[in-house]
This record gives sequence, C-alpha cells and structure tokens, in this order.
Amino acid sequence: MELTLAKSSIAKQVLCALVLGQLEDKVQLKTGTETTLKVNDTTSLKGDVTVTRYLIRLAKLVDELAPSKQREAAVVDALLLNNVDTANALVQQKEHAYLIADQPTIADYLAWAVLAGQSSDYVSAVQSTAVVEKVTALSQSTESSSATAPSITIPDTDASTNPLDTFRLRIAAKIAAMGNVDPALVYKAIEIPRQLDNGDFALTLPRLRLKGNPAQIAKDWAASFVPDDLILSATATGPFLNFRINTGLLVKQTLAMVTSASEQYGCNTSGNGKKAIVEFSSPNIAKPFHAGHLRSTIIGSFIRNVYKANGWDVLAMNYLGDWGKQYGLLAVGYGRYGDETKLKEDPIKHLYDVYVEINKDAAEDATIHDEARAYFKKMEDGDEQALALWRRFRDLSIVKYQDVYARLNIHFDIYSGESQVTKGMDEAMAMLIQTGLLEDSQGAKVINLEKYKLGVAVVQKSDGTTLYLTRDIGAAKERFEKYNFDKMIYVVAAQQDLHLKQLFKTLDLMGFEWANRVEHVNFGMVQGMSTRKGTVVFLEDIINEAQDIMHEQMRKNEAKYAEVQNPMAVADEIGISGVRIQDNAARRVKNYEFDRNRMFSFEGDTGPYIQYAHARLCSIERKNNMQVNPNADTSLLTEEGAINIVRIVAEFPDLLKSLMNAYEPCNVVTYAFKLSHEISAVFDSLWVRGADPAVADARLLMYWSARVTLGNAMRLLGLRPLERM
Repeated sequence: MELTLAKSSIAKQVLCALVLGQLEDKVQLKTGTETTLKVNDTTSLKGDVTVTRYLIRLAKLVDELAPSKQREAAVVDALLLNNVDTANALVQQKEHAYLIADQPTIADYLAWAVLAGQSSDYVSAVQSTAVVEKVTALSQSTESSSATAPSITIPDTDASTNPLDTFRLRIAAKIAAMGNVDPALVYKAIEIPRQLDNGDFALTLPRLRLKGNPAQIAKDWAASFVPDDLILSATATGPFLNFRINTGLLVKQTLAMVTSASEQYGCNTSGNGKKAIVEFSSPNIAKPFHAGHLRSTIIGSFIRNVYKANGWDVLAMNYLGDWGKQYGLLAVGYGRYGDETKLKEDPIKHLYDVYVEINKDAAEDATIHDEARAYFKKMEDGDEQALALWRRFRDLSIVKYQDVYARLNIHFDIYSGESQVTKGMDEAMAMLIQTGLLEDSQGAKVINLEKYKLGVAVVQKSDGTTLYLTRDIGAAKERFEKYNFDKMIYVVAAQQDLHLKQLFKTLDLMGFEWANRVEHVNFGMVQGMSTRKGTVVFLEDIINEAQDIMHEQMRKNEAKYAEVQNPMAVADEIGISGVRIQDNAARRVKNYEFDRNRMFSFEGDTGPYIQYAHARLCSIERKNNMQVNPNADTSLLTEEGAINIVRIVAEFPDLLKSLMNAYEPCNVVTYAFKLSHEISAVFDSLWVRGADPAVADARLLMYWSARVTLGNAMRLLGLRPLERM
C-alpha cells in the first residue's frame, strides 16, 4: 500500500505513528498535498480521518468491544478530530497503563504527536520514553521529503506556526541558490505588496546589496525561475521580483494551523526563557484614580499581552504612589473630614474629597503643612499608630482599584509602591556617594547630567528628604536583584520623558550592567475627557457612563435584548470596548480628543462594531447547528472573498511578532477592523446554510477560523469577545 501524507495535515504525525507502530513493513510512505492511501490498483482512500481509521482497523489497533480498549479508542477519536481538550483530559487519567507503558500503544503515539506542544503531566511523563524519539525521527524524515516543506532554516522563523513562513522560506531558498545570497538576507527583503495585483510576495532587490543593476538582476532571475508546488511564478517589475503562490495551499495550511492552535494561534516561542517586568497604571492613593490613568493602564496591559504572546514570562506590576508628605496631609485632613462609612463605600473618592478639603484649608493656614510634615515624619520613624491609618488607606484603595481593573480586564501580578523601597533607596544613596556622582547644590544633593543634555537631577532636598528619582533607582535595583529581568518597561506619560531619561542614564553611570534592559514606553494625553455629570473625572465614572449609554442603546432593540443573558454585563463590556478602541486607535504618542458620540457608535470603526463582528461570527455556528470539521475540504473555498479572509488570518502571526518593535496597539486595531470589514463583505453571499454539505463544512471552518483570529486580536487589546449582543 502507498500512503501519501499531507504536509499541512494535523494528523500527519498521527499517521506516521500508525505506520511506525504496526504497519511499517506493509506501507510505502510518501508526502504530498493530500492525505491518500492507495490500497490497490482499483481502490484509494482520501482524507486524514478516513485513511487513519482504515489503518487502525487494518492493524487491529483498537477492539471497540474490549472494555480495556475503550478509553484508548476515545483518545484516538478525540485526536483524529483534533479535540485536543478532550484528549488532554483523557490522557491525564493516570490509572490507564497505556499512558506510560513499557510498550506504548497507539494512543501513546497519537497523544504525543498532537499534545507535545502542551504543558501537562502526560507530556512530562512520556518525555523520556522511546515514543518521543521514534515519532520525532519519523516526523523529521517525512518533513525532509515533503514537497511543501521549506528547504532551509532561518532563525526567528517557524513554518509550523506561521503559514506565510512556508512560502517565504521557499522563496528565500530559491533566490539564495540562484544568486549566491545569504537566505536570511533574502527573507528579510520579502514583503507583502499593498496591492495583490503586484503578486502575493515581493522581493526588494536593492536590500540584497548586490553588485549590478537591480532591475536587470530581477529580469534575469525571473527568466530563470523554476516554479514548484508552492511558488507558481516570478515576474520582474523594476527592481522588484513579484511572486505568485499556491493560494489553495495557503488556505489549507492557514486553516489547519488555526484549528490546531485555536486561542494560541499567532503566538510564538521567541521569548522562551526570558523574563519581563511591565510597570503600568500606578495611581497615587492620595489623589483621584482619574481618567488620565486609563492610557497607562490599557497600554501597559497591551504590552504585557504582547510579551506573553511572544513567549516571555511577564510580571505585570502596579507601582503605587503610596508614600510622601501628601499622606501626612491626608491624615491631618482625615482627622477633620474623615467619615468611616464613606471610606468603606468608596475609599478612592472619599480620600480625594478629604484631600481637596484639607488643601483648601492649607491655602488659608500654612501651619497645616507643618502638621503634615510632622505626621509623615512619624510614619518614616515607624510610629505604629500613624502607619496603621496609612495601611488602612492603602489596603482599602487597592481593593477598590482591583474592582475597576477587573471590569477593564486588567490583571496585576504584583502591587508594589514607593513605601516598599526604603532599603533599596538607602543602598542607592550609598552607591551614588561611593561612585562620586553626587554634587552639592545649595544644600541639596544633585547629579549633573548636563553633558548628556539631561539637565541636573535632584536626588535629595536640603532638608534631607529624598525625591522620586532616588526611590526609582532603589526600586529598579531591588527588582533586578529579586527577578533578574531581561527587560523592564515603564509605561508612563510623555510628560515624564526627562525623568525617565535621567533615571536610565543614572543607572548606567552607576555601573549596573542591566541598565540597557530598561525602557520607557510613553504616550500622549487624553483631552476633553469629562463626564456628562461633572468635571471631576474618575475613571470609574467614565466606564459607568459607558455602560449606561450602551445599555440604553441595547434596549432599543427589544427582540435582541431579550436574548442577551446578563445585559448589564454585556453593556459594560461593549462600553469598555468603545473606550479602549478609541484610546488605541491612534499612535500612542499622539494626544487625542475624547469623543463620546463617536466612541459608543455601532457605525464605523468603533469598539462596539468589533464586538458586533465577533458576535455575528458566533451566530453562524449557533444558527447552523453544525460542528466545525477540521478536515473540511478547503479546496472548495475558491471565492475571492473567502481567500481574502484567509489571507488576513494568515498575517496574524506576523503582526504579533512585529508588535515587539513598536508597542503600537493601533496596529492591532487596524488589523481587527480589516478582518471585520472583509468578513462583512462576504457575510451575505457566502452562506453556510443551504450550501452543498462539503461547501458548508469548508465555509464554516473559514468563518470559525476568522472568529478565533479576531477573538485573539481582541484579547490582545484586553477586550472580552462577546458571543451575543
């Protein structure tokens, strides 16, 4: 029998395992574009599941009547249908001998082949067995003989998770051989043209730094180019070489990768073994948690998500402004205006009200500042009564912050603060003295950074009190000692550019070898961000207002409203989506105008529109009452609109990787709208219901893959994708 394995097939390694385990002497193994089994001259079987089931029966691998084999059969079925969650649950039930038996059964081979990329007890247990070596060896042999496998390896590329890399690597290999050029250099010069009329990929020859006329070289290479199953043609246009690819293979591979990875589609492992700290939000407890904190909060969360998607171990840190003379002022104010009931109901707002009142008093009576300094001195000296009140303010505020963060889908691993770096700050001061960086200036201690065009940084005032810079140096030192980070990012407004530059230069001058691992990600201001009810702009007021507006909108359609479970929660998510998408739609360094009417509209490129696009895709699966078939015949997706959707889906891994260079949420927003618009363009023409069953299967797989990818982009932005609205 002659078995042809499809390179893009999820079941490829499964079939390898079947052949390896039981039928090695009966089956001749080949590779191609479709899984087929030539049983004899008159009979051939096609399709992953069909062929695999036949081989199972032929090898008598599963006796469905034997109770001892039923669990194994369930694993086989789950894996063939790519139901990874079910399979994972089954293989982790340790009482079954086949899981790590001395003589592994077919279920071991199948489970390893499909679940190897996951983290589970099963994978850990089987890692050292012969299963791994055998399945991997045969897999590699089929890869090397596959007609669609890339023929070169380039660092930071992965054709198994990025469908576009399959084609780019093939182009790079061919051009490298034709022109005696470094394939990595060729790969970097390959781009996707803005207009598909120019081809699927374009190679910019001047970037190869070749001798001779780039336009003539392009003509020569186009004339001698040999097409294959992946790259169908090459044509010269000036100094560019444009390539047409096999879009059928692109569609098949892309949908297979989405099916295999699901919510992990697009992610990569480039950051494995590296640790990042992202510090963001960081409100001051004595001041309002205001709308201006929104930008740091959602941009910081986005950066955290980007690093995680690129394989990094990420710690999200909220570095609270929880120390300083203002707490002495707040304590004095609380003695005059504090209300226990109001403090418990809303500590952030009540402490702000107290702070406003005591500042009014201090404007009339300067002795209040003396009281505040005296109170803060007691805090610094460790007076337990003074610290107890401060801790209460801090703890109650954090609980309230966490409520707001939960609504925004923001999560922190660490709540730190200025109050916790006293030891590090003292060590930092000692190092500054030891390195000779400090100078006296009218009784204050300063660092002269003028030769770096960074002015003079004040480290300690004449009265001996330290400033933000001192605490930030101490905090950075403590963080590296505790976490040994590879990257630490401060997400702080552009107004703090000078402060962060002074901090980073000081760390460098102090001799810290990790000083080049810190980075400032800045952003512009939100203008006109006031509520309809007043001018005091608390962040919670903004998202409450967003919820109210969206709930009013939802109630206008009574029929749809009746179908929504927990409409207030849905309204909250739509409103927050509106706020976040407007904030993320422009380059982060730009200021933008808070536009309430635009933000909450379902028309145009808004947060509600993206949520609507996702919910609409969910409705296709719900209304057609069909299961997504991962083995659907994707060659039936021939319409231009269908291919365009898959093209955009195929670009998502590239997008995720590129975000590490610029941290621009707007690029993800643009991508999400691009995909949503393309889906909307075919929604009323490429029907699932009423189509031929095979066509319906293929279209449902396409829509499902688009929905998964759109959801992944939304989660990257911190949105919770809605299924109904």
